Amino acid sequence: MYTCPMPQDSVFSDKPGKCPKCGMDLVLMENHTMHTGHDMADSNMTASSGYTCPMHPNVHSDTAGTCPVCGMKLEKVKSALEPKAVSLNTLLKPSNRQVIANVPMIHMMAREEDIEMESYGFITYDTRQTGVISSNFAGRIEKLYVKYRYQKIAKGQRIMDIYSPELLTAQENLLFLLKNDLENTMLINAAKQKLYLLGMSNQQLNDVIKTGKPSYKVSVFSNYSGHIHESNSAGMNNNQAEAMRPLAVTTEELSVKEGMYVKKGQNIFSVYNPNRAWALLNIFTGQAALVKTGNKVRITPETDPASDFRAAIDYIEPVYRDGSKTVTARVYFDNSAYKIPIGSQVKATIFAGDRSANWLPEEAVLSLGLDKIVFVRTGEAFMARKIETGITNKHLVQVLSGLGKTEAVAANAQYLVDSESFIKTN
Repeated sequence: MYTCPMPQDSVFSDKPGKCPKCGMDLVLMENHTMHTGHDMADSNMTASSGYTCPMHPNVHSDTAGTCPVCGMKLEKVKSALEPKAVSLNTLLKPSNRQVIANVPMIHMMAREEDIEMESYGFITYDTRQTGVISSNFAGRIEKLYVKYRYQKIAKGQRIMDIYSPELLTAQENLLFLLKNDLENTMLINAAKQKLYLLGMSNQQLNDVIKTGKPSYKVSVFSNYSGHIHESNSAGMNNNQAEAMRPLAVTTEELSVKEGMYVKKGQNIFSVYNPNRAWALLNIFTGQAALVKTGNKVRITPETDPASDFRAAIDYIEPVYRDGSKTVTARVYFDNSAYKIPIGSQVKATIFAGDRSANWLPEEAVLSLGLDKIVFVRTGEAFMARKIETGITNKHLVQVLSGLGKTEAVAANAQYLVDSESFIKTN
């Protein structure tokens, strides 16, 4: 028996000659030189009467059954001389429903995967560490020593001078007692205590007693170091919103000006500590169920990608922020070592633990908007089928339903898509 050296030509002859397809000389088939004509007939009969797996050609059986590797039904082996025919009915079916092609196929992989999710966010102040500068008396701001929002200040720095008729009256009462009733220590101590409660320091009070003259302006000092911003008397929630505003907006001047009046007990300024910060991460709704408090996370600052660090998710906000369609996760960290600028964008990798599921490579799943499609091997062709998917992790897509474990799909769905076709799945 002679054959063409090019196997794809499938040319056989019982005598030497040339291949009618490629013109090459036919060669003697080695596996036929050792057989007689009777033996060759037996060999051909055996080759055409066995069974094999369509996915694992190395699996052979004399009887029908299932593949021990993948569980697929064994198919009858056709003779090498018999070309596999594709029915006219198959060829005439719409190309947007099925595709006839010879492409690699794969099965779903059932295994456990380490879930890693990418997230993006930004750095902002930890509002739990906010200090407040308030006025203990009513009065008018005579001199203001800070001008801009988030201006850096230090503990003990003078912030403003206030003229207060109430404070002036309390000083005059003390000086009157010291001048006219020096032995009445009870009233004198009560007058001093009142001035302390109104916000005067020991040094300021001693200066008043030493000079015998009241101070018309009293200085207010900061008890905190950090970035200053005017307070919002409506409450802490608004202060949080102010702390998280974009920096381009927060470089404007303070709304508190000289000549303005303040009330007794009014919070005038807030001081945010840049060394205590949050990373606020945006988690999409489809991934929110996987993220838990305590999950480890790697933070990579946009300003210095080499200075990434590890932390953990400390809190997941239970409500959506205004105008946002993502869940916000907070990561608390000490910024004194990293010095990441407030407002910087960050990229985060969240390590959400292990998950056992059925997976397909991302290339095998075609996205049609909200629908996910795979091409399933069905007889002589690939049929488009809609499946339900879950998360995407490390270029693997979780398959929730719509595909059997023994069903084979095209390894790359893009190979079977015509740019001018509209895929139908029903």
